[in-house]
Amino acid sequence: MPYHLDSVFQIAGIGIIVAMIHTVLKQMGKEDFAHWVTLFGFVVVLFMVAMLVQDLFQTIKNVFLFRA
Repeated sequence: MPYHLDSVFQIAGIGIIVAMIHTVLKQMGKEDFAHWVTLFGFVVVLFMVAMLVQDLFQTIKNVFLFRA
């Protein structure tokens, strides 16, 4: 269970870093790059969440099929 908590902190960290980079780029007048950074951060987090959901479904499958 601890690695799921680590994943939550990783996702939060990515969100904070992306928000800071977005703000800096927007202040510099590079809004296009700021939007690309936000999109890239979203895709990375979406991929991480997809992996966690895959692990969840695998665990549920193992529980109901009585596999170890």
